[in-house]
Amino acid sequence: MTTSDERYSLVTWSAENNSCLVLLIPHTFMLVLENIAKRYGDKSILSEISLAIPKGSIVSILGPSGCGKTTLLNLILGLVPATSGRILVDGENVTNVPMEKRGFNIVFQDYALFPNLNAEENIVYGLKNCPGRSTPEEVRDLIHLLGLEPHLKSRVQELSGGQKQRVALARTLVMKPRLLLLDEPLSALDGLIKESIKERIRTIARQLKLTTLIVTHDPEEALTLSDKVLIINGGRIAQFDTPQGIVHRPADDFVRRFILSQLTIKRDNIYRLFGQPAAEQSLMPAAS
Repeated sequence: MTTSDERYSLVTWSAENNSCLVLLIPHTFMLVLENIAKRYGDKSILSEISLAIPKGSIVSILGPSGCGKTTLLNLILGLVPATSGRILVDGENVTNVPMEKRGFNIVFQDYALFPNLNAEENIVYGLKNCPGRSTPEEVRDLIHLLGLEPHLKSRVQELSGGQKQRVALARTLVMKPRLLLLDEPLSALDGLIKESIKERIRTIARQLKLTTLIVTHDPEEALTLSDKVLIINGGRIAQFDTPQGIVHRPADDFVRRFILSQLTIKRDNIYRLFGQPAAEQSLMPAAS
């Protein structure tokens, strides 16, 4: 049974002093992490991770390789236990609840589709054990929302990367997860396909009011897709803020370097290939 403290406990993160504050207010949050830590022996992977994620929002978990972002995703999913701290989902303490009972679903980076099944069979596969989870009409609506009607009879090997990603999303969504977790969902996609999938993820989160967590290494993806971005460095929260707050008010030098340097590299690579736009050239200071 969940106590009133568990249902109303909330941890907020302050960008001004890089600290956490525990408050007691009515819960409107789908996911709350309270002082989460993960250690393997003497090695600390995550430390003092505290945050609250509103229902229906999209949050990206961003950071350099080895920072702990995948470990955090696995902790939330229930693949590995936390060393200390609490995980609350919609007010319920799920810290010690097994993965299969948390009501979460994840779309992995490699899609994890069944190659011997066609797209439609992949989408409805999970309903074999939960036949009442989604009605046939709801399944059809999801297929339409993701634009998959022309590809339902296609085998996995006949699908493009973007089509595989949409099939994986549909297979997850028919199970009606309380929380949707996406592991590097755009890393294997290019150009217009990537933008199309980003737009579909946003549409799904809004229409289904589905809280969505995305692990990514790409600042551009995080900033353009999310309501809030969680930046992790060395197993700790470097900043948890809106995209605008991170760009205009980076919490420290690491955030500034990590975000802006990568965006600058992308811009410079484009300029190197195609030249700098004349409008920007006119704004550049003249060489002395």
